[in-house]
Amino acid sequence: MELTPIYRRVVALDVHQAKLTVCALFENAEGDAQVELREFGGFKRDRRAMAEWVAAFEPEVVVMESTGIYWKSPYAALEKVGIVALVVNAHHVKQVPGRKTDIADAQWLAILARSGLLKGGFVPPQNLRELRLVSRQMQKFTGILAGEKNRLHKVLTDGGIRLSAVVSDIHGTSARAMIKGLLDDETPEQVLTYASQRLKATEAELLDALEGDLSDTHRFVLREILAHIEELEARIRGFQQHLLQALQPHQPLLQALQTIPGLDAIGAAMLLVEIGTDMEAFGSPEKLAAWAGVCPGNNESAGKRKAGRKRKGNPYVRRILCEAANAASRTRSALADKFKALLIRRGRKRAIFALAHKILKIVFVLITRGDYYRDATVDYEALNVGRNAPRWIRMLRKYGYIAA
Repeated sequence: MELTPIYRRVVALDVHQAKLTVCALFENAEGDAQVELREFGGFKRDRRAMAEWVAAFEPEVVVMESTGIYWKSPYAALEKVGIVALVVNAHHVKQVPGRKTDIADAQWLAILARSGLLKGGFVPPQNLRELRLVSRQMQKFTGILAGEKNRLHKVLTDGGIRLSAVVSDIHGTSARAMIKGLLDDETPEQVLTYASQRLKATEAELLDALEGDLSDTHRFVLREILAHIEELEARIRGFQQHLLQALQPHQPLLQALQTIPGLDAIGAAMLLVEIGTDMEAFGSPEKLAAWAGVCPGNNESAGKRKAGRKRKGNPYVRRILCEAANAASRTRSALADKFKALLIRRGRKRAIFALAHKILKIVFVLITRGDYYRDATVDYEALNVGRNAPRWIRMLRKYGYIAA
């Protein structure tokens, strides 16, 4: 297959853990293509030298494959010399036919880039890329925390404690105080004093639930799990504070996203560092949904649409959106109404996934317009009147428009 050149000067990088292979493909004065290959190490000084060498060519396009996490350091080095490289999906590169076996990876990338056959993926700005580390580590800790909480419940059950049968949340303030009382060898009657007055369970039910056979081994394991839970909770709070503090310049946008049912401050912040603040990078809500992997599967034959698998996308965005969709399904809103309608026909999982898709499209519109979400089921004018009516009446009385 003959490839028609579009660009005159391109550079491609083949990124490995310990080395960088760089191919510069350019036209000479006679219009003939020339290739120059060079290898660099993987350390900072090597990346700096590579960036300076690439910049000296004044290339029209610079490309590299998204090789694990190894592309990030060379990308940052190029960014510092004013070059924004295209980070392409390795799977897309392999789909282009015509490659000869004796051509190096970097050279083949350069040939494809010269013909305009490569499309770069979304790469957020440097500050948001760094905050992704915070957000994703926080998600890891949250997953570990959920596992530890489940383990605590299992060990309590193994010791004959049935607190979860009478308390809706065994990790609430009063339930945790009761668990700590049991670990301190207090009697069920003493532990009962930690129970909140708002608990629906009676004293007799709580006493029955607290009666168990906790051994010294049970208590040792429970203390370790509880200490780990509290440590994880403290670390997650630290991550949340750091994330929100770093996103202070985007506070108006965060507040607008929080008007969407199901999205709180942390969810909005985590979503923002994943998708960025410039929606022009995606072009449309549908393309953003496709990138995130929350769009419907495209499986159509003979004019009939069939059920299709969800696409691969950003798993972090998908998780945030599904959690927001779960929360939104329990609110009084148009999103909850949509969920209930889908629940009957499609089942809970598909309804949540469809709601996540809807939320992401709303997010795209809010970021693009700089606006806040208006729910179709809420009468905002009535809310405004109810909130301001007392003040309006006071002012009318003050200036004599109505009798005191």
